[in-house]
Amino acid sequence: MSDAPNRLRLLSIAIFLFALFLIGRLYYLQVVDSGTYKIKAEHQYVAGANFFNRGSIFFSAKDGSEVPAASLKTGFILSINPEILTKSGANLEEVYSKINSIYPLEKIDFLFKAQKTKDPYEVLANHLDVGIADKIQALKISGVSVFEEKWRVYPGFSMASHTIGFMGYKGDDLAGRYGLERYYEPVLVRSGDGAYVNFFAEIFSDIKKSVTSGQSLEGDIVTTIEPSVESFLEQDLVKINTQYHSEFTGGIVIDPKTGEIYAMALDPTFDLNNTQKEKNSAIFRNKFVEDRYEMGSIVKAITMSIGLDSGAVTPQTTYNDPGCLTMNKKTFCNYDGKSHGNNLKMQVILDKSLNTGATFVEQQVGNRKFGDYMLRFGMGSTTGIDLPNEGNSLVSNLKKGNDLEYAQASFGQGIALTPIVTVRALSVLANGGTLITPHLVKEINYKIGTSKKISYPLGEQIISQASSEQISRMLTEVVDTALKNGQVRLPNYSVAAKTGTAQLADPSGGYYTDRYLHSFFGYFPSYDPRFLIFLYTYYPKNVQYASETLTDTFIDMTKFLINYYNIPPDREAPPPPTVHAL
Repeated sequence: MSDAPNRLRLLSIAIFLFALFLIGRLYYLQVVDSGTYKIKAEHQYVAGANFFNRGSIFFSAKDGSEVPAASLKTGFILSINPEILTKSGANLEEVYSKINSIYPLEKIDFLFKAQKTKDPYEVLANHLDVGIADKIQALKISGVSVFEEKWRVYPGFSMASHTIGFMGYKGDDLAGRYGLERYYEPVLVRSGDGAYVNFFAEIFSDIKKSVTSGQSLEGDIVTTIEPSVESFLEQDLVKINTQYHSEFTGGIVIDPKTGEIYAMALDPTFDLNNTQKEKNSAIFRNKFVEDRYEMGSIVKAITMSIGLDSGAVTPQTTYNDPGCLTMNKKTFCNYDGKSHGNNLKMQVILDKSLNTGATFVEQQVGNRKFGDYMLRFGMGSTTGIDLPNEGNSLVSNLKKGNDLEYAQASFGQGIALTPIVTVRALSVLANGGTLITPHLVKEINYKIGTSKKISYPLGEQIISQASSEQISRMLTEVVDTALKNGQVRLPNYSVAAKTGTAQLADPSGGYYTDRYLHSFFGYFPSYDPRFLIFLYTYYPKNVQYASETLTDTFIDMTKFLINYYNIPPDREAPPPPTVHAL
């Protein structure tokens, strides 16, 4: 029994000495001989800085599956150590010949790098596949090395390029610089390089990192973008730009009730995998959130809803159209400069897109009340969309304008809105009268194993449900009877829509007489909408009205969505005409 304490004491001493040895060894490795092991680690850990890791971005397919939008690809770097090649006395011509037989290299480039005798590391090639890497490794040439690497790839190439964004260097830092890559940088970035190391190397390399833990934001993001919808929209935008030689054309497909964006595209676009070929970085700019435009007559739909909601007008209210009006010593007219008659009902204002009619509604509401309504539609604030660099709209005329400026605002001139602010405001008409938050990410899957669903509560009630139904009824009448004289009416589906044509501002003052921005929005089914589509094209050539440039694309997109999502009809088609035998 007396031996037991002695054995326990000896065991404790042994444990203490072993722990002391480990601490001493750890000190020696990390402090005394850290330089030597650092050099070895740089070779063991796949060339250090050449290794890259980052979270993924996914599209969401209709069936709920996730489709990669931004991910990582693994390959190999071919490098040489000129110091070792020189010391080994290798024949550079022979070394080049052996490597070139497996992977073609520029001889001049190889010899230039190989003769940097004081340089320990020169890259010859990137992104080699495993087969080539194995063959080069099998040569066993001292001073020639193959290291694993990872790099960012975008499987969709140019798909949703302005939305996804890409990575770039700012100084020495490689990080997201545009789009979702930038906005969700804290989620997508990885704190470590992720290279493989064994357990003991991980412990010895960074004590603090090994013993300190905390919840990480690192993860993957799942977007609301549906790839088939995005692809279809992009193809239609190319057709518009090609046919009308516009400077650019854009489109958004959104759920007006939730704010989920199914597609967002601009043309011209760019290849996310080859951004360095673009000579003008302006192409990377997301015009939906950063730029602002006078949107033209689509704003008349908002003006009419304000008139209805405020009680200033009803669908049965009539007015006399003078064709032109003069305010504050300036005259403006309808699109054709003509009067369209007297005792015109409010529906005619939307059907014929009359500037004097929109002004009549605004005057009935009153300047201050009208301005307050427009600002409540969100025109004076940003939307909070999850994209970087969201800009402010220019709407000072709605706060302290004169009669002319309020009148112009009623038909979409004199105020400049970002497209995403415009889409949010138009969604109010469709969804029963509330503000939404447009957004592109619906879920974050964290690296630690948890996930977070992202949703946004509805905002302020701007107009009543009844007013929303009234304006939807009037916009449906526009499609059924006025838009292309009713030729694009869908018999089994109610579709609400409005076109817009705005003169482009001349930097020297006033407006161009031959340059326009065309806009178009619509939603369906009119009284319980699944989708709202917004389109615009900037400076189309040899065409004046948006009804000519954008109507067919809108109807094409509408039919695609109806079929793709199997949306059931919401009204009965009229019976076919009776045919009488002769």
